[in-house]
Amino acid sequence: MERTRVAFFAEILIEDFDGASRTMFQLINRIDKERFEFLFICGVGPDQLNGYECVKIPVINLPINAGYTMALPTLMKKEIKKKLKEFKPEVIHIATPSLLGGFALKYARKNNLPIITIYHTHFISYIDYYLKHAPFLINRVKHAIAKSQKDFYNKCDKVYVPAESIKSELKEIGIKPFRMKIWKRGIDTELFSPKHKDLNLIQQLVGNNNPTIIFASRLVWEKNLEILFHIYELLQGREINLLVVGDGGAKKACVSKMENAIFTGKVSHQELAILYASADVFLFTSISETYGNVVLEAMASGLPCVIADGGGSKDFIDQGVNGFKCEPYNEYDYLEKLLLVLQKNDLKQQFIQEGLNYTKQLSWEQLAYEYFDDLDQLAHPLIINR
Repeated sequence: MERTRVAFFAEILIEDFDGASRTMFQLINRIDKERFEFLFICGVGPDQLNGYECVKIPVINLPINAGYTMALPTLMKKEIKKKLKEFKPEVIHIATPSLLGGFALKYARKNNLPIITIYHTHFISYIDYYLKHAPFLINRVKHAIAKSQKDFYNKCDKVYVPAESIKSELKEIGIKPFRMKIWKRGIDTELFSPKHKDLNLIQQLVGNNNPTIIFASRLVWEKNLEILFHIYELLQGREINLLVVGDGGAKKACVSKMENAIFTGKVSHQELAILYASADVFLFTSISETYGNVVLEAMASGLPCVIADGGGSKDFIDQGVNGFKCEPYNEYDYLEKLLLVLQKNDLKQQFIQEGLNYTKQLSWEQLAYEYFDDLDQLAHPLIINR
């Protein structure tokens, strides 16, 4: 039996770089070499992935998002086309609608190849933050992004979206529903588990035995950090710790605005798992999440969650059953619900148990099975309907 050949295009292929990378590597690390042959084409990554060649494209740094880069395929157009001609892909996987994604899309369409993509980043939700000082541009830029995403995703055969709320938003901007498939994200319940609780570690970090609220995220403005600052102000004078885990371009502002908070910087997934399991409440203010892996990680760690009622992560919370959702820009709503969890132990224990029950249903093995099955079906359809 011949192996299905897949050309996989992604800006960054570093396993723990961000949530999108971790999702991609959950699939990459499960490739069955007897069934599939992969060619990886990226901006930043290794020379080989699981024994498969990884072609690297010149990149430029993105000034508005520290650490992120954009590949420039036009600088290697001939070389990429030569590699693809030799490889003879049957399916094209595109990670993002970037310049590299656009190149892959054009190549696939020209060669009548099926395209699969995972909707990783809800870019349109970032605009309110990046253009907050130029509000007259917001609607115009959102319209332009919506149009470009509509044009891109409507040319893909299968678009994996992580949540019904995101699917509804994409439908509103004109992406055809039949192209979209709900494909959630899995959770490693061995890594993220209450069994990793270490109260000594938390006490060493915060210097006391008071309850600890943990906020874990990249520290960038689209995570609704200004509301986090307001919540912090309301917590002052109470015997409650705020532990902030993560790094990013807005860290300096966070330290300045929340001088009594405890900052860990970026930590490994193993360290993060311990911090989740050892804290008392997880706070998350972002409404720009496509999915919101950190919320699931916290739930799987036995941590009750108080989050914004917005973005893909809101779909995880059944209000008052396994956590609380708050009005995104109302710091008093967050405070009220945080205090309820901290003060009512029965409610806290209910959220913990319901959260654990919810996350146990999310299996990477099942999601990977669906993905590889879809690759085979796209490459070898019984009925061609393009």
